[in-house]
Amino acid sequence: MPSPIRDHTVGWPADLVEDYVARGYWLGVPLGTALRQVAGGHPDAPALVDVAAGVRLTHGELADRADAAAARLLDLGMAPGERIVVQLGNGWEFVVLTLACLRAGIVPVMALPAHRRTELAYLARHAEATAIAVPDRMRDFDHQVLAHDLADDVREVTGGPWHVLVAGDDVAPGSTDLRRLCSPGEPAADRARLDALAPGSRDVAVFLLSGGTTGLPKLIARTHDDYAYNARRSAEVTGVDGETVYLVSLPAGHNFPLACPGILGTLLAGGTVVTLPSPEPVRAFAAVRDEGVTHTAVVPAVAGRWLDHAAEHGAGDLASLRVLQVGGARLADELARRVAPVLGCRLQQVFGMAEGLLNYTRLDDPDEVVCTTQGRPMSPADEVRLVDELDRDVPDGEPGSLLTRGPYTPRGYYRAAEQNARAFTDDGWYRSGDICRRTPEGNLVVEGRDKDMINRGGEKISAEEVENLVYQLPAVAQVAAVAMPDPQLGERVCLYVVPRPGTTVTLQEVRDAMDALGVARFKLPEHLVLVDELAATKVGKIDKKALRADIAHRLSGTPA
Repeated sequence: MPSPIRDHTVGWPADLVEDYVARGYWLGVPLGTALRQVAGGHPDAPALVDVAAGVRLTHGELADRADAAAARLLDLGMAPGERIVVQLGNGWEFVVLTLACLRAGIVPVMALPAHRRTELAYLARHAEATAIAVPDRMRDFDHQVLAHDLADDVREVTGGPWHVLVAGDDVAPGSTDLRRLCSPGEPAADRARLDALAPGSRDVAVFLLSGGTTGLPKLIARTHDDYAYNARRSAEVTGVDGETVYLVSLPAGHNFPLACPGILGTLLAGGTVVTLPSPEPVRAFAAVRDEGVTHTAVVPAVAGRWLDHAAEHGAGDLASLRVLQVGGARLADELARRVAPVLGCRLQQVFGMAEGLLNYTRLDDPDEVVCTTQGRPMSPADEVRLVDELDRDVPDGEPGSLLTRGPYTPRGYYRAAEQNARAFTDDGWYRSGDICRRTPEGNLVVEGRDKDMINRGGEKISAEEVENLVYQLPAVAQVAAVAMPDPQLGERVCLYVVPRPGTTVTLQEVRDAMDALGVARFKLPEHLVLVDELAATKVGKIDKKALRADIAHRLSGTPA
C-alpha cells in the first residue's frame, strides 16, 4: 500500500511555522474548507464557465459538485492521503475534481496533457498513486488506453488498486465515468461527511511538478496552509476580487494558472473562472468579449501570438480586459511595451516557480518597471539572496544566483534526498537556478539560468533527461542537449551528437526513437548537429555554454 506522505516531506522549522501563523499568512484552514466557506457566502454568484463544454456553475453548484465527487472518490475505495494523477485538459471536470480532492484530503499529482508513458509511469510510481484521471482522447491520442496500460507498473509499487477515471463520451469498461462522478449528489449529507474528514491545514494539498534539470520532474509537496497563502496573496497583488472574471487557457495543472492567482485564487476571492482548451488567439479574444474577462495569464510565446494577431487582424472589443499576466519565461522588453497600446490592458510580469517564490510587478508600478523587470517578491516574509559561485551576496545591479525561502516555499522535494542536497542549503535556502540582478528599488531582472534546462514556450525540459533517452540509440557515442534560440517559443531543443565510427544519426531517427519510448512531444529535439567531438571545458566537462553560443551563431549566420 502507499506509504504515508508525511514520511517523505520536508517541513518548515517550528519557529517559522509559529511566525507565519502569528503574522496571518497561514490561517489553519484547509483549502477545500476555505472554498466551501466562500461558496456559502454567495452561492448564487457565477463561479465557473467552461466555454468549450457550455457548462456554467455558480459557487454553490460548484461546491456541491465537489462534495459529491469527493464522497464518490471515497466510495470508490480511495482514502484521505492517497494520491491521484490528474491529467486533464482545461475544463469543468478538472476544476470539480481538484476541489473534490482538496475536500477529501486526496492529493492530486498535477500531470500535463502532453505527458506520455515515460512521465506518467514515473509520476504514478514515485507518488505511489492509486488512481489517474484522464480524458478519453485528446488531440488524437488515446489517454484512456495508456492509463490502463500503466496498471502493472504502478501495482509493482503500491500492490493495491489502480482506478482509471475518464472524462469524455467514450468511457470503456473498467473505467470510472468522471463526469458521472462529478455530477450533483446529496449536498447536505455529502457536506457533513466531508466536514468530518477535513484534512489538516499542514497536510499536503497538491503535488506540483518541478521544471528540474536532473531527469524526470521532481514532486513539490504544497500544503494547504502554504498553497492557500500562495493563492490568496497572489489575488491581492493582482487585484482579483469578487468581480473578477479570470480566463484559464494555459494548461491548468501548471502552478501559474492554478494558483497565481489562477483558479484557486479567483475562487477564494469569490470571482469567476472561465476555461478554454488552448490560448489560440481567435477563441481567446472571443472568450474575453463574450464572458467579460478581466484577468488572464499567458507565457511570452502566447503573448507574442496575441499581439501579432491583434495587430494584423484586430482583437475586437477587449474593453473588459484589465490585466494580462505574463510569466513562465523572460518577456522581451520590446514585447512588454506593446501590450498596453495593442491590447489596451495593464501588463503584469510574473517571475516564479512551482517550488514557491513569486515575484510580480505591481499594477501601480511605473511603466518602465513593468516593461523592463520581472517584479519583486509578493510576501513581506519572502527572503531572497543573489549570490556568486561561493555563495557570497552580490551588490544590487550585479548578476547572481537566486536563493530563496519563505512561507510558501517548501524546504525540499518529495522523496528526493539526493536532489534536495543539491537544491537546498542546510539552512533551507532553495537554489532556483536563475541568474538575476536586483534594482535599487528591489525589483528582479532575470538574466538567464545556471541550471541545465531548456525553456520551450514555458515548458521546462531537462537536458539530462533528453540526453539519457538519446543515449539509447546504438549509433550515438556522445550527445549534448542545449537550448537554441527561437523567436516564437524562446528556446527549442538542439542536439549535438558524436556518432559511433561508421554510423550516422538523423534528427528523424532520434525523434522516432523518443516517440516510441513514450516521451512528451514537447521534449523532442528540433535540430541536430553532427560533430567529431563535443566542445569541452579545461577540466574535460562538456562545454554547454560554448555549444549554446555555437548554435546561436549557426542560426544567425554569423561566425562564432
